[in-house]
Amino acid sequence: MTLQLHLVFLVLLAAVLHATWNAVLKSSGDRFLSFTFIRGTGTVLALMAVAFVPIPAKGAWIFILAGIVIHNLYYVVLLQAYRYGDLSHVYPLARGIAPLSVAVLAAVFAGEQPSIGAMAGIALVSVGIISLMFAGGSGPGQSSWKSKAVFFALLTGLFIACYTVVDGLGIRRGETALGYIVWLNIGEGIPFMVAALWTRPAEIKPFMKIHWKRTTGAGVVVVAAYGLVLYALGQGAMAHVSALRETSVLFAALIGAFMLGESFGWRRIVAAAVIVAGMVLLQVS
Repeated sequence: MTLQLHLVFLVLLAAVLHATWNAVLKSSGDRFLSFTFIRGTGTVLALMAVAFVPIPAKGAWIFILAGIVIHNLYYVVLLQAYRYGDLSHVYPLARGIAPLSVAVLAAVFAGEQPSIGAMAGIALVSVGIISLMFAGGSGPGQSSWKSKAVFFALLTGLFIACYTVVDGLGIRRGETALGYIVWLNIGEGIPFMVAALWTRPAEIKPFMKIHWKRTTGAGVVVVAAYGLVLYALGQGAMAHVSALRETSVLFAALIGAFMLGESFGWRRIVAAAVIVAGMVLLQVS
């Protein structure tokens, strides 16, 4: 399945949105509660919309349930990765290994065999993204870059690949993109909401009073970002979608440079050039 030009723009828009809400999470003092409210917003929005969208076909429900489980495992592992390592190291490594992993899983489970040129493009995107973890001039030799951080970052990338393929297969069987998106969002936020109510009930109201605008806005962005990705997964090749989506790491670096005053540097310029070259090769292949 090829990726049409309008899908390319939609996935790149999703990448920008993904980078935006990750920037919000990055600047949050309490990532667990922030993430709980961000995902809780998605659940509330989905519950409001559920009566107005078609019900997914019977064959999609096993994928919806599997997707909910895998997404929540991904969130737990991601937060653990951020606990042991810097976001600037963890995020590129986790997102960078995902496109190649998706290419392998999609070939095995969906029969999507990318051409040699497409695989080269995917590899370039992955290499460019992973190289961004060295953009700040630090790397594995630094004390913050621990073996546990590497482990959880790699595990995060594998979960990203798993939920991408599961959702790609599920939305194609669901016969309704909106129905699949809504029911997936309903289930995704519930485990974190229950965990917050169970472990930190006294902190929920004060946190919400202060941060509800930021987390609600980020929650809307999360729903929009992955909704666009899900639509693209239903229409085009999963590995292509994954490679384009993970350029969110580059957009996050741009947001940091132009909005947060962070240095972009020559390493990020080189990484950006490699990523763009991979994207172009993906399309022309």
